Amino acid sequence: MRKIEVCCSSLYEAREAEAGGAIRIELCGAIACGGVTPSAGVIRQIAEAGLKLDINVLIRAREGGFCYTTEEVDVMCRDIEFCREVGVDGVVIGALTKTGEIDVEACRKMIQAAGDMSVTFHRAFDVCAAPKQALEQIISLGCDRLLTSGCQSTAECGAEFIAELVEQAAGRIIVMPGAGIRPSNIAKIEKTTRAAEFHSTARKDSPDYAFRSAVVDFSAYPDKEGLQPLSSADVVSQLVNNVL
Repeated sequence: MRKIEVCCSSLYEAREAEAGGAIRIELCGAIACGGVTPSAGVIRQIAEAGLKLDINVLIRAREGGFCYTTEEVDVMCRDIEFCREVGVDGVVIGALTKTGEIDVEACRKMIQAAGDMSVTFHRAFDVCAAPKQALEQIISLGCDRLLTSGCQSTAECGAEFIAELVEQAAGRIIVMPGAGIRPSNIAKIEKTTRAAEFHSTARKDSPDYAFRSAVVDFSAYPDKEGLQPLSSADVVSQLVNNVL
């Protein structure tokens, strides 16, 4: 059985992840833009739900790039403190400088705010200027895990480079492939990367029963009218058990 982390944005999806056999969720909002920090209400609701898997929360102040102002770093530290107060297991962070290097100072502040919670460095890594050097900085910061697509658009495209990162890490940090991982390609990615954990939205299209206007559309997925992509226990189970 594989170790699967599911990226989800609601208690419904978190329960689907648990039912499918995931070991962990990454809780975030606005997945369509790569994810931002979810609301305090969602974080608290899921923290209090009694789920039998780990809950990590994405800490990202806004969509866009990963070079943050002092004020944005302060907001993210406050969000991390809230996560610690409500008892989630970990946070997912990342920050870069204007020249694409790891913003060590900002990351240290967030890690300090995390206390004894687990810390994952997110896919800001995939747009950094010098990834192998960045990996050493992330390890030195004390992060437990790196989520990466191998600096490519998907983990499948970046699998060869992820394998190099796994070798470079040599057990000092968990290198977790993510982006575009599906039941149809996870075995290939696993074989190439030799990774032990994998990250996926594990989504399938579900009916969206909302009333719709004929002229106004707020959908993030206009090409999927009447459908809503949601994490699915069936897809999670396929990822965990390698069943297509």
